Amino acid sequence: MTATSAPSDQAIRVILLDDHLMVLHGLGGQLEAVADIRLVGSFTSSSQLMRTLAAPGAPAADVAVIDYALRPDDVDGLNLIRALRIRFPLLRILVMSAYYTPATVALAMRGGAHGFIGKEQSMDELLHAIRRLASGLDYLGESMRESLAQPPVESVAQGALPNLLDHPDLSPREREVLRCCLLGLSVSEIAIKFSRSIKTISNQKQAALKKLGLRSDNELFMQQQRLEGS
Repeated sequence: MTATSAPSDQAIRVILLDDHLMVLHGLGGQLEAVADIRLVGSFTSSSQLMRTLAAPGAPAADVAVIDYALRPDDVDGLNLIRALRIRFPLLRILVMSAYYTPATVALAMRGGAHGFIGKEQSMDELLHAIRRLASGLDYLGESMRESLAQPPVESVAQGALPNLLDHPDLSPREREVLRCCLLGLSVSEIAIKFSRSIKTISNQKQAALKKLGLRSDNELFMQQQRLEGS
């Protein structure tokens, strides 16, 4: 692990959010050993994080390192990113997740994240990402940037999204909304694409998820990943 010395008043102030205590404690301990980083908070739920950031006199943070897939009863990653961008516009958001796929990364970045790193990547890479965000730059690993630069999945053969969109109860419009979601488009972008209202697209998306027995974007992507890996 590389550490760069810096005066304590210039250290990058970092907050962590992960619903797994072992991950939170292990990562926090490693960050606290880095000279130019100061850990100012660790949280296991988004509500704890938001309350602390909004509290009078709370320590300011430069970078929030947040897990994208929290507990099922917590907010989904995309809505958390959007809420943080609205309420704390100066905070830089680095998403860290085991679901390190182009579709998930594209969705998070379109939602307002400033960077995305996979949990399988090294500590040195995480430090590099934090420092880039703190300096005002965005971060994506080289291989992920190359993946996102490839032609959209829409241009691939129809069978590229196996089974999930073939559910017999899905209407044609529900299928196209889910297909766009899996490509990383937000509800607003899908509404523009098909010249429909945001409310209509949102209702079609929720109806489709319900028919598939899914509750969130996270579950949609996890199910798709399982199908692609089968």
